[in-house]
Amino acid sequence: MQLKIMPKKKRLSAGRVPLILFLCQMISALDVPLDSKLLDDLVQPPTITQQSPKDYIIDPRENIVIQCEAKGKPPPSFSWTRNGTHFDIDKDPLVTMKAGSGTLIINIMSEGKAETYEGVYQCTARNERGAAISNNIVVRPSRSPLWTKEKLEPLTLRSGQSLVLPCRPPIGLPPAIIFWMDNSFQRLPQSERVSQGLNGDLYFSNVLPEDSREDYICYARFNHTQTIQQKQPISVKVILVDELNDTIAANLSDTEVYGAKSSRERPPTFLTPEGNASNKEELRGNVLSLECIAEGLPTPVIYWIKEDGTLPINRTFYRNFQKTLQIIQVSEADSGKYQCIAKNALGVIHHTISVTVKAAPYWIMAPQNLVLSPGENGSLICRANGNPKPRISWLSNGVPIEIAPDDPSRKINGDTIIFSSVQERSSAVYQCNASNEYGYLLGNAFVNVLAEPPRILTSANTLYQVIANRPALLDCAFFGSPMPIIEWFKGTKGSALREDPYVLHENGTLEIPVAQKDSTGTYTCVARNKLGMAKNEVHLEIKDPTRIVKQPEYAVVQRGSTVSFECKVKHDHTLIPTVTWLKDNGELPSDGRFTIDKDHLVVADVSDNDGGTYTCVANTTLDNVSASAVLSVVDVPNPPFDLELTDQLDKSVQLSWTPGDDNNSPITKFVIEYEDAMHEAGLWHHQTEVPGTQTTAQLKLSPYVNYSFRVMAENSLGRSLPSEASEQYLTKAAEPDKNPMTVEGLGSEPDNLVITWQPLNGFESNGPGLQYKVSWRQKDGDDEWTSVVVANVSKYIVSGTPTFVPYLIKVQALNDVGFAPEPAVVMGHSGEDLPMVAPGNVHVTVVNSTLAEVHWDPVPLKSVRGHLQGYRIYYWTDQNSSKRNRRHIEKKILTFQGSKTHGMLPGLEPFSHYTLNVRVVNGKGEGPASPDRVFHTPEGVPSAPSSLKIVNPTLDSLTLEWDPPSHPNGILTEYTLKYQPINSTHELGPLVDLKIPANKTRWTLKNLNFSTRYKFYFYAQTSAGSGSQITEEAVTTVDEGKMAMASRQVDIATQGWFIGLMCAVALLILILLIVCFIRRNKGGKYPVKEKEDAHADPEIQPMKEDDGTFGEYSDAEDHKPLKKGSRTPSDRTVKKEDSDDSLVDYGEGVNGQFNEDGSFIGQYSGKKEKEPAEGNESSEAPSPVNAMNSFV
Repeated sequence: MQLKIMPKKKRLSAGRVPLILFLCQMISALDVPLDSKLLDDLVQPPTITQQSPKDYIIDPRENIVIQCEAKGKPPPSFSWTRNGTHFDIDKDPLVTMKAGSGTLIINIMSEGKAETYEGVYQCTARNERGAAISNNIVVRPSRSPLWTKEKLEPLTLRSGQSLVLPCRPPIGLPPAIIFWMDNSFQRLPQSERVSQGLNGDLYFSNVLPEDSREDYICYARFNHTQTIQQKQPISVKVILVDELNDTIAANLSDTEVYGAKSSRERPPTFLTPEGNASNKEELRGNVLSLECIAEGLPTPVIYWIKEDGTLPINRTFYRNFQKTLQIIQVSEADSGKYQCIAKNALGVIHHTISVTVKAAPYWIMAPQNLVLSPGENGSLICRANGNPKPRISWLSNGVPIEIAPDDPSRKINGDTIIFSSVQERSSAVYQCNASNEYGYLLGNAFVNVLAEPPRILTSANTLYQVIANRPALLDCAFFGSPMPIIEWFKGTKGSALREDPYVLHENGTLEIPVAQKDSTGTYTCVARNKLGMAKNEVHLEIKDPTRIVKQPEYAVVQRGSTVSFECKVKHDHTLIPTVTWLKDNGELPSDGRFTIDKDHLVVADVSDNDGGTYTCVANTTLDNVSASAVLSVVDVPNPPFDLELTDQLDKSVQLSWTPGDDNNSPITKFVIEYEDAMHEAGLWHHQTEVPGTQTTAQLKLSPYVNYSFRVMAENSLGRSLPSEASEQYLTKAAEPDKNPMTVEGLGSEPDNLVITWQPLNGFESNGPGLQYKVSWRQKDGDDEWTSVVVANVSKYIVSGTPTFVPYLIKVQALNDVGFAPEPAVVMGHSGEDLPMVAPGNVHVTVVNSTLAEVHWDPVPLKSVRGHLQGYRIYYWTDQNSSKRNRRHIEKKILTFQGSKTHGMLPGLEPFSHYTLNVRVVNGKGEGPASPDRVFHTPEGVPSAPSSLKIVNPTLDSLTLEWDPPSHPNGILTEYTLKYQPINSTHELGPLVDLKIPANKTRWTLKNLNFSTRYKFYFYAQTSAGSGSQITEEAVTTVDEGKMAMASRQVDIATQGWFIGLMCAVALLILILLIVCFIRRNKGGKYPVKEKEDAHADPEIQPMKEDDGTFGEYSDAEDHKPLKKGSRTPSDRTVKKEDSDDSLVDYGEGVNGQFNEDGSFIGQYSGKKEKEPAEGNESSEAPSPVNAMNSFV
C-alpha cells in the first residue's frame, strides 16, 4: 500500500507546475507533511532535519554548538555518543542540551578548553516507531600557530638569476591563506616573471635590479580565527656584474652569490614541479589545480595541453599568469595526462602531470521513507557509487542489522531491503551506510505501517479561478492507509469523470486540460478505501484571458527627443489588472524623465542609456501577458579617434583612424579636413571624403605645407564633431605649380600701365621666398619683353607709357626652389586721357510737346584716347530763368552707351525753349561739348488748376475762386466748369456745362436750389486740348424765413384728408417703380453716376526699338516729374497730380535701361482724369431706390 498527501491550492496560474505529486515512497524524509488539525493522531518515526557538518572545525574562543534537530510523532528524544561510547551530558556541568532539540551547547567561554572536547560525536533521535542517527561529527578546534624563529641571511644575486623565496607557513587548522607584502602592508606586484606558487613560495624566473628590497614578508591568514601570522622579512639585493669594478668583482666569489646559474640568457628550466613528469590525485567534485613555474632569461611563457583529449571549455580557467591550470567540478572523465610547456627564445621544455580522479561515495539512489498499511509489500533501495566502489551496510534503529532484532517481514539483498506482508511492529528507521577510503554516506529512511480511513485535506468549498483555454487543476489532497481510490463528479448527479476531456492524476488532482466557459461549476472529490469514505466539494470559475490589444511599437528616436510607447489592455471585468513597465527585464530607471500614463510610457530627453527593450506587463491574480518593443536611440556619430599617419611621402600620406560609435545609425561617409599650421593656423579646409566602410585614406599633399588632419563621421542624422587633430607633417618645398590668376593691365594715369594680379596664398606658394616675375611689351611693336621680379605683392606700375596703347602682359610665380610653368599672356592698355574732339553735325527733331530726337556724327576713335563708353547729352530750358538765378540753370543729362549716334529726349516740358549739346565719354571722363543747339516744344494740355475754393454760399448762389494751372503748357484759351446737384442718397442730378474766359479767377453761380449739395468739375484748356480737372463740393444755405412761416401754419400732416392723399400717392409711386424696374431690367439704361473718360496724351506714342528712343537720363540737380495723371476725389480735398512719366523711366546713368544699341526700353504715355458723367450714359443698372429718387 502507498500513502498520498496533497496540499491545499487556492488558485492556479499559467506559470505553475501542472502537477504536484506527493508520493510518499518517492519523497525524502523532510517531505512527509503532518497536518496539525487532521493528522494529530497519526504516528511517524523520527527524521533528522538538521545536523552539524561531518568535519566540524570550531573557534576555540567561543562556545561549542553541535547541532542535531529531528521531527517525528510522538516527538523524539535525543542521546549522544562520543568516540563510540555513550556521552552522559548530565555528568558534565559545561554541557547542556537545547530544549525540544538534540543540539549540544558546550560552555567553554567561562571555563574549560576546546581541546578537551575534541572527538567524534553522533546523535540519536528516538520515539516508539524507531531511531534515526546523525553522521559522525568530527569536532576539532581551529589552530593558528606562530612561525618558528629563524635567522634569514640577506640574499645577493646577479641580475638575471632565478630565485625562490620560501614561505613554509606553520600547519594550521584549517590551512592558512598565503600572500606576500612589504612592511607597509602593500601587496608585492606579481607578473609573468614574479609569482606566488600554490605552496606559498615566491618564484622569480629572473631577477632585476628593481627587485632589490629588504622587506619580502610572507603572511599567513587564518580565516577561522581571523588572525594573521608574519614571517621574518627577507632581504634581497640584485647587482649588475658588468658595472662592478675589478676590485669588487675579485672579492665577490660565486659562493657568496645566491645560486649558481648564469646571469646570461638561457633556456627555461622548471622550478616546480621537478623533473619531466609527476602525478596528481584529486577527488571528484573538487577543483583540480595543476602548476608549472619555470625560470629562464628571457622570462618563459607557459602553455597547457591535455595529451589524450581536450580541455573542458566551460570548466577550465588559467590563473597566476597561466602558470596554474584549474578545472572546476572535476570528474573521472578528467583523468589523464596534462602537459605544461615552458618556452622562451632559447628553448622549450615540457612537464607531464598524470592526473587520477578518485571519488568519495555519492548517491545514485538514496533510501526514501516508506508508508505501508498492514499486509502490504514494499522495499528500501540504497545505491551509491565512488572510486573505489563503496561498500553498502544497513542498520536498523542505529544498530547494525546483523545484530538488530529479527523481523520476518524483511529480507536483505545487498543494497535493497524487501518487505512483505508488513505488520505494525515492522515500523522502524533504517540507515544505509556507503563508504570507501575517501569518505562515507549515511542515509536514514523509515518504514511506517499505518491503518487509516480516507481523509481529504483540501479545504471544503475551495474556489478555483482559471483563465479560459488553459488547464484547470482541482486539488483533492488525501490521506489514507491503504491508499484510497479517488473519483470526481460534476454537479449533484452523474457518473464519475474518467474520460476526455478530464485527466485524473495519482495524487487526486483532477485536470481539465483546456477549460472552457461551460467548465464552470461545482466538482466533488470522493476518496474510498476498505476502512471508509470521504468527500469534498470545490468550485470552478472560468475567466476571460487578459489581452494586450494595442502593443508598443519599435521606435527609433534621436538623442534628446521624446518617445511614447502605448500599451492598451483588455481583461475580464471581474479581474483588476496592474500594468507595469520593464526595461531590459528590469525595473525602469528611477528618473523623472520616465512618466507612466494610463496606457502610455513616455520617455523625455532620451539618452543613449535609454536604448533597449521596453516591456509592458499586464498582471491579474490569474494570468499575465506582456508585449515588448525595442527603442533605438540614434544620433550623429561620435568623433573618430586614434588618427595615425603612415606611408609618408613628398606628395602623399596615408591617414588611418578608428571610427567612433555610430549611435545606432550606420556611418555613410567620413569627411577629412586639413589645417596648414604654417600659413593659415586655425583654419580648416576640406580635403576629401571616403565611404563609411573605409577607415584609411590616401591623401594627396602639396609642397611646403605643415599639415594636420582631422576626421568627421557622417550618418543620416548629421555630422559628428571633429576628431582630435593628427600629428603634424611638413612636406618638402618645391617650385610653384601654378601662376597668379586674374592678371590685368589698366592705366591709372595717361602715361602709366598698372599691372595687377591675384597673389598665390601661402598654401599655393610650394616653398619659401615667393616672388613674381612681371613681363610686358607693346602689342603692336617689335620690342622685346621687359621683365622685373617683385616681392609677394599684387601689382606693379610701369611708368612713361604712351597714352592708351595695348600691351601684352604675363606674371610668373617663383620661389627659392624655382619657377612656375610659363604663364599665359593677357592684353591690357596703358592709361586713358580725356577725349579731344566733340561730336559734330548735331541736329534736333521735335516729335511732340514732350519728346525730341537728337542726331550727331561719331568722333574718330583715335581722338577718344581711351575706351569709348558712349555719348552724353546735356539739355536745359530757360523759360523760367527770369524767376530764378540765371547763373544757376538746371541741366539734365542723358547718356547713351557705345557708338550710338542718335537718341530720344523724353519728358520735355511743352511750350518751352530748350538748349542742348553732346559730348563723347571714355573711362577718363568727358570730351569737349558740341556747339549748343536750340529747339522749341509745341503747346500741350495744361495741368489742373492749382486750387479751387467755394466762398460766399447763399440761398441760391455759390462763388468759385481758383488759381491758374501751375503748368499751363501753352496759352490758356478758356476754363470749363461742370456741376450737378447731389440728393440725400448721393445720387447725381443733371449736369450743367459752363465756359469761362481764361482771364477769370472768380465766378458766381446763381439761381441754385437752396439747401442743396453740388459737385463741381473744373479744368483749363489750351489749343492742344483740355487739361486735368479738379473737383469740389459745396452746399447752398437754408431759407430760415420760410422755415419760420411754415412753423406758424397749421400742421396739415395731422389732418385726415391729407393722410389719405399721401397714401394714394405712395401706392401710385410703388406701382410706377415696379414698372420702371421691369423695363430697365429688360435692357434700358438709366444714369446713376457719370462716366469719367481718360484723356490719353496724343503726342506720346509707343516707340519702336530702332526709332531712337532715349537711353539714359539724369538731372544735374534733382529729378522732377514732367506730368502725372490723376483722379480728383469727391471729397473736399484737391489733389494736384502731374504726368506719370519721369526721366527716371528713360535714364541709364541714373536708373534707366537701354538695349545694346543704346535705345530706351519701355513706353511713354500720359494719364488724365475721366470726364464727369453726363446724360443717361451710366454703365450701371439702377436700383429701385435710385429709380424712385430719379422719379421724385
